[in-house]
Amino acid sequence: MPKSRNPDFPGLWGVLVYFWPDIRPQYGLLLISAIALVADVGLRVLEPWPLKFVFDYVLLRGEKLNNLPVSLEPITLLTLSAVAVLLITGLRALAAYGSTVGLATVSSRVMATVRNRLYCHLQDLSLTYHTRARSGDLIIRVSGDASRLQEIMITAALPLLVSILSLVGMIGVMFWMNRSLTFLSLLTLPLFWLVTNRLSRRIKDSSLKQRQQEGAVAATAAESLAAIKLVKALSLQDAFARVFSQQNHRSLKESVKTQRLAAHLERTVDGVIALGTAIVLWYGSWLALRDALTPGDVLVFLTYLKNAFKPVQNFAKYTGRLAKAAASSERILDVLNQQPDIRDLSDAIPAPIFRGAVCFDHVHFAYESGQVLLQDINFNIQPGQQVAIVGTSGGGKSTLVSLLLRLYDPTSGHVMIDGRDIREYTLASLRPQISVVLQDSLLFAASIRENIAYGIAGISDAEIEAAARLAHAHDFIQALPQGYDTLVGERGATLSGGQRQRIAIARAAIRQAPILILDEPTTGLDKGNEKGVIDALQRLAENRTTFLITHDLDFATRADMIVYLENGRIVEQGSHRELMHKNGRYAALYEVQASLRI
Repeated sequence: MPKSRNPDFPGLWGVLVYFWPDIRPQYGLLLISAIALVADVGLRVLEPWPLKFVFDYVLLRGEKLNNLPVSLEPITLLTLSAVAVLLITGLRALAAYGSTVGLATVSSRVMATVRNRLYCHLQDLSLTYHTRARSGDLIIRVSGDASRLQEIMITAALPLLVSILSLVGMIGVMFWMNRSLTFLSLLTLPLFWLVTNRLSRRIKDSSLKQRQQEGAVAATAAESLAAIKLVKALSLQDAFARVFSQQNHRSLKESVKTQRLAAHLERTVDGVIALGTAIVLWYGSWLALRDALTPGDVLVFLTYLKNAFKPVQNFAKYTGRLAKAAASSERILDVLNQQPDIRDLSDAIPAPIFRGAVCFDHVHFAYESGQVLLQDINFNIQPGQQVAIVGTSGGGKSTLVSLLLRLYDPTSGHVMIDGRDIREYTLASLRPQISVVLQDSLLFAASIRENIAYGIAGISDAEIEAAARLAHAHDFIQALPQGYDTLVGERGATLSGGQRQRIAIARAAIRQAPILILDEPTTGLDKGNEKGVIDALQRLAENRTTFLITHDLDFATRADMIVYLENGRIVEQGSHRELMHKNGRYAALYEVQASLRI
């Protein structure tokens, strides 16, 4: 769906159409709320009429009471009119309560669904999208923009709907009472439309810029706080503070501009309303002096006019809010309209349990920019074999295993498992059969037990403990204050690097996947932790097809096959003994590392 660039309603109308499938299940509650809304509007139209009867038939007594359908004493009519005021006001309050609560409930339910869909869609979007986007801005879209849309639908859209329906009803009764006076009162509407249309467009543009600036502020804060250790180590606090201050100032500037435009719109509309009221007051009184209307009619007409212009005032008031909602809705739809680069083919099938044979057949890969990362990659791995991917930094090692996970798809060529292109399988059946241990394994702000079993239903405590023992993590976990129930800080900051890696190994082990990817799993560890982690990795890799990305060629010598990558090409491949016998680049690099270990 293309983004709307109209001032207010088209953008929100587009949101309504887009999310209609989520709104439709709330049909019953919507119907009840609509009935209450119509009752509210009807009672608003009735409100001035008791005043007319009191004014014409009781206070002025210029009209004969026998003109009424029934014969009543003045005091009786006065009493009935007072009771009618209470009854109409009370019923209108109940109707307004019902419509407000009903529609607010619908709005809350729908926006909760929208937020869930937005979050899940962000999870599904490809890495290419996430590398371009800023995480803080995406967080603002999931939380701030969705919340603003929900809030404004309740605080602005609902009152505006009531105002519009009331305006239509009151204008209809005003036409019934006196057409010429009604036409005269409506002369100001074109002026109102011109003012609102011009200013509301500027308000929306300013609101969109403000939301973008708020996203930039959030992104800067998220980036600096996520890397707070590095920021402190490099004394970058002042630099980030300056960037944050500049972005915060731009956000403030746009916010002030939006408020100024909204205030300008409201005050301009006040002037238009005053002009219309003055015209009707003069002409209505002139008609009353000529007995074309009764004084009570003029009172009712002025009351209607005031109430009819109140929706106009509200329209000016809520136009600014709706413009902000339209800006937020555009940002939400901008994400939802993004299509994942990596998704299931229409005829994709669930993958069977893999044996673990992997083949890269003439694989090429380049990003959208045209930067070629992998060229003509060819090799075969038998089930249960271990392959070490080594080479210079930036040579394409991590990109190669990312293709196996379908984080990216090859530009050309085939990545196959058990003789079948992995694009023929559904993602939901492919990825769970591949375990991953990364260089900087991410732990979540949860218990150790939850971190090990994340994403796998029905795992028993015994299975969790068995995975921890395999990873040589059980002993240090038991030594923690609450054992497996110990909460770790965000990203596992309360644990050492070696402890985090061993929990990550346990998490990979519990998946019991036939294919294992180890991406620089020992980088940054001291010798003591490195030995424990390597031992755990060796146990984990038993009987699994394993891809080991490493700069440590001593670690790579244990692999059945070594693939040496340089500038996206396979320069050499073979066992450690075969490559040393070739005396090529691998052998030269191994000799250099061996000399440094002496």
